[in-house]
Amino acid sequence: MNSPQAANRRNFIKETIATAAGLVVLPTLPIETIGAPAILRSGTLGSDAVPVGASRIRFAVIGINHGHINSQVEAVLRGGGEFVSFYAKEPELAAPFAKRFPQAKQVKSDTEILDDKSIQLVLTSGIPAERAPLGIRVMKAGKDFMTDKPGITTLEQLAEVRKVQKETKRIYSIMYSERLENRATVKAGELVKAGAIGNVIQTIGLGPHRMTPKSRPDWFFDKKQFGGIICDIASHQFDQFLFFTGSRKADIVAAQVGNVHFPQYPKFEDFGDVMLRGDGGMGYIRVDWFTPDGLKSWGDGRLTILGTEGFMELRKNIDPGGRDGGNHLFITDNKETRYIDCSKEPLPYGEQLVNDVINRTETAMPQEHCFLAMELALKAQKQAQVVNFKK
Repeated sequence: MNSPQAANRRNFIKETIATAAGLVVLPTLPIETIGAPAILRSGTLGSDAVPVGASRIRFAVIGINHGHINSQVEAVLRGGGEFVSFYAKEPELAAPFAKRFPQAKQVKSDTEILDDKSIQLVLTSGIPAERAPLGIRVMKAGKDFMTDKPGITTLEQLAEVRKVQKETKRIYSIMYSERLENRATVKAGELVKAGAIGNVIQTIGLGPHRMTPKSRPDWFFDKKQFGGIICDIASHQFDQFLFFTGSRKADIVAAQVGNVHFPQYPKFEDFGDVMLRGDGGMGYIRVDWFTPDGLKSWGDGRLTILGTEGFMELRKNIDPGGRDGGNHLFITDNKETRYIDCSKEPLPYGEQLVNDVINRTETAMPQEHCFLAMELALKAQKQAQVVNFKK
């Protein structure tokens, strides 16, 4: 390939994964054998530590039942949003949230927010089963909506959300944070787009989590409230499968779920996995609640992206081999293996979403992609075979 397009592609890849410090080249031997390589820091296209100029939109929060709401708010603040007000019916949740975000007024009802015509965007991390009904109310009130995952817990909810979104033309965004708020995954997206590993064939997404039962509210253990383990956690992995393979449709080949270790919580699921086939690639997903206390993270989240000319592996939260922090990316092609420290990679989702609210565009996430990721998760959850072990 000697065309100008091919030359541009090679230059982009080279600039993306190299700096003046040079590449870290690893022989094809285990890291334990050759020793940990030097660190290559990813180039930064901009800072996500400082909000983009003055306030560009006004936003509010309704429902703070999951701690993800903090990163949701911070993403919009980075994008130039002004945090106006919030509503939470639980005083024990409202107090620390108000302390963290003192600029937002605590209101007495969610209708105060829905009736405030100056508010353009509403965020939630309410109880999962309540997110879609709230989103419908928000869209009907003429506002855009961003929810924690799972943004929808039943196929019936999905059908109604799609209907109202089409009628109102409002944004219904689900923050799949394992891609949108993980710097290594953002970097991997740039590399895949540049053709660094050729055409993507398969993704393998692993989403282990630490349970810590005493820290969990009652709804956490009720499948009707959280939607099931595939609907809940694995919605992240379906989002990444669609994004990296470029699939526009997919079929669930096989799925299974189980509550194999927590009989005291009969409405809970602690394990699930899925095999799927899309029109752009194949995927495997495994999610569980078995992260042991000995790990210095809530989960050793990993993503492997297999391409025709190489592969990438992402260690999202921790490197068991000993490197500090998260956001670790390994890439292997026909020439070499490289390690990229992505800890300084910017996170564009918040700014893109604010731009979409202003410009009525879909740069943060195409609306159909958002819905399709949840549709696949919900279908896999519904058809999953239940695993029971007798030990």
